Amino acid sequence: MHSLKSILEHINSPNDLKSLKEKDLEQLASELREFIIDIVSVKEGHLGASLGVVELTIALHYVFNTPVDKLIWDVGHQAYGHKILTGRKDIFDTNRQFGGISGFPKMQESEYDAFGTGHSSTSISALLGMALAAQLQGKFRRQHIAVIGDASIASGMAFEGLNHAGVTNANILVVLNDNAMGIDPSVGALKKYLTNVKTGTAKEENIFECLNFHYSGPVNGHDLPTLIKELERLQKIEGPKLLHVITTKGKGLQKAEENQVTYHAPGKFDKQTGELQKKNSIAEPPKFQDVFGKTLVELAKKNTKIVGITPAMPTGSSLKFLMQAIPERAFDVGIAEQHAVTLAAGMATDGLVVFCNVYSTFLQRAYDQVIHDVAIQNLPVIFCLDRAGLVGEDGPTHHGVFDISYLRCIPNLIIFSPMNEVELRNIMYTSQLGLKNPIAIRYPRGRGKMLNWQLPMKKLSIGKAVELKKGNKIAILSTGPIGNMISEMIEELNRPDAIAHYNFPFIKPLDSNLLKEILQKFNHIITLEDGSAIGGFGSSVLEYANNIGIHKIIKIFGIPDVFITHGATEKLYKKAGIDKMSVKQYVQQFL
Repeated sequence: MHSLKSILEHINSPNDLKSLKEKDLEQLASELREFIIDIVSVKEGHLGASLGVVELTIALHYVFNTPVDKLIWDVGHQAYGHKILTGRKDIFDTNRQFGGISGFPKMQESEYDAFGTGHSSTSISALLGMALAAQLQGKFRRQHIAVIGDASIASGMAFEGLNHAGVTNANILVVLNDNAMGIDPSVGALKKYLTNVKTGTAKEENIFECLNFHYSGPVNGHDLPTLIKELERLQKIEGPKLLHVITTKGKGLQKAEENQVTYHAPGKFDKQTGELQKKNSIAEPPKFQDVFGKTLVELAKKNTKIVGITPAMPTGSSLKFLMQAIPERAFDVGIAEQHAVTLAAGMATDGLVVFCNVYSTFLQRAYDQVIHDVAIQNLPVIFCLDRAGLVGEDGPTHHGVFDISYLRCIPNLIIFSPMNEVELRNIMYTSQLGLKNPIAIRYPRGRGKMLNWQLPMKKLSIGKAVELKKGNKIAILSTGPIGNMISEMIEELNRPDAIAHYNFPFIKPLDSNLLKEILQKFNHIITLEDGSAIGGFGSSVLEYANNIGIHKIIKIFGIPDVFITHGATEKLYKKAGIDKMSVKQYVQQFL
């Protein structure tokens, strides 16, 4: 276990914290930082955000009466200190591990986690809901606090919450944690305004006071006595309040302060120096996001109509390559998925070829825009959905397992899931040649399978599936990179004639000609996908079989009807029953 110094080892709840003298809190802050660095350096996770709010976390739990008073951490990347101080210190080394605690606040995990978070900008709405509920139930003394970053408060949903809160007398305190960073540097006019507030050059009127908030700040978020004094003062003021706190992301680890993008979630590093652990220099296949990013630059250099859009994820989605190469044709719109999609639609009306690059789980936030602004008008926007399927340690708030189901029911929309890097390049190439419809291309987090992937690109015919291997007994139909697992399994089973394998990269439109042949020829048919089994690729095969009057057992392997926990991806595949062993055992009974 970790060598805890004198103070932190005795803190197992905010009550223990409250028994400390104020002068001891500085030492606690440095111990808490060291504790976070110790564990995250070995176990990995989100580092910079939690280091930046150590003093703020201590001050909030010192002043307020949590969990009676409600405290919400927007997104939750910054809640590690909060977890450690609220009784989870001894199990904190299980953070983000399978069977361990979640990397995000989670109501089922602790009464101190007032609301589950993972996607940004939900905290103010949830908090206002709690505060209005408290009023209705006569709990007038209860306090409600949201900690939200400057990137998250610029999102539409946060504005909606502020806008409503300003016409109530709800007892809420919004703590604006202003470090000019989200996962990447914050963007937009509000960021410029906050910079002006910090430098004292903002216009006379304060934007938050105009929204009817009692505004105070900006205060130094690393100055504990000032924070405590200000929070105690605000506690006595009624109605909506906003405290503007200036912090440094990565505070206390020099490398993390200097390189805030890398140290948002740095992987393993040396806790003394902050040096990142050297990756082995063996050649590895590329990450799918980099195949997307580099291919986009390659295509954009030849096709001047190509533009790229991302909602606040240029590094995570690798749109940064286009931003570096052709900055005027790459747009980071901030945490604003709805705006990103409709902006793409607007550009497409004027003949631009728009690659709108969004994590699968975040496109859920722009569902109406996909239908109303893109699909109904049949605008050929190219959606590139990164982090499709199970994403691992970030868990249920980030798994991209619903996209096939929620997109498949939308008319006009093509859905494509490449099996490998070459298929991803080919569909991107095909899409920018000019499609009559919008398309969603879904690909997973992490690496592909091919070292030699930068091959000349070919035009694909829309809706075509491929026979990868002939067979006479069982047909396996897979979509996406999970098909590579089937190729391995077939080799291991060593029954070369028995199993046929088909790759269906087009989930919509389905290759009905090939599908009809398969359904007529085989008695045992298996489908496999890394998405929700309800309404997914397997469902569409089943629907088609039913429509043409073929009644055979079609076994669907997909994500079952539960929210899959967090943990290493291979463990999650097993838990979901879509791992190689589960498919193999099913197949063996028919061989």
